[in-house]
Amino acid sequence: MSDTPIFPAGPGHDEPELSPSGAPIYRYEEAVPFELASGDDATISAIAAHIERYLGPVSGVYHELLSDKVHLDVHIVPPSADFPFYALITSGMSDRPMTVPPEASLDDAPPFAELCILLPSTWDIPTDPAEVATAFADDNVYWPIRWLKMLARLPHEYGSWLGFGHTIPNGEEAAPFADNTELGCMLLLTALSLPEEFQTLVISPEKTVQFYTLYPIYREEMALKMAQGADALIDRFEDYDIGDVLDLTRPNTALA
Repeated sequence: MSDTPIFPAGPGHDEPELSPSGAPIYRYEEAVPFELASGDDATISAIAAHIERYLGPVSGVYHELLSDKVHLDVHIVPPSADFPFYALITSGMSDRPMTVPPEASLDDAPPFAELCILLPSTWDIPTDPAEVATAFADDNVYWPIRWLKMLARLPHEYGSWLGFGHTIPNGEEAAPFADNTELGCMLLLTALSLPEEFQTLVISPEKTVQFYTLYPIYREEMALKMAQGADALIDRFEDYDIGDVLDLTRPNTALA
């Protein structure tokens, strides 16, 4: 199980410092120069079909007009009887392999990935293009989508990778994502609320895509994870019945 925290800011990362749990801390400063991307139509179609097979009909897609490194779209699956929440899933992150450590196995560090985030059914998710700009002008609405896109592009911008158990703070101080929550970090895990069959997609014998889910967490929970490892934080989640659907005011398991 990977336990590597990733920080999207700071000096070079050739020899990362270690957290108290022994995981390396990567700090990124210089991104690879802009490179226009148009998207892999075959992979986009395969991901869209995979989403609809296991989660239900896609009600809309947030398309990028100008893409750097990879063309990122966000697919929206509305709440249903089986999945009473919004599921937002990227396509495009897996157009390129991530730069995983050479010593890592494919099981521990799959090179192809996409990201999901699960939002409550009450979240303002517009699918009418005329409503999108107005809704997304409110950062209390837009920040989960911004983070999906930012993290999906991050490995390709910095020649790095994201995997199970990785944490990413909102800046060095892990500032709250929005003014209606104290959550300020992201943790990558697999979804509890989505079918196991959804978690991976075989595109070809050489390419299997892993779907990770973003869990917004508190700064203190990230500190606990860095000190004791991802399993310790997952145990806290189990103790306090913390799910994978975003809850802006859930208990802070590192303080409870």
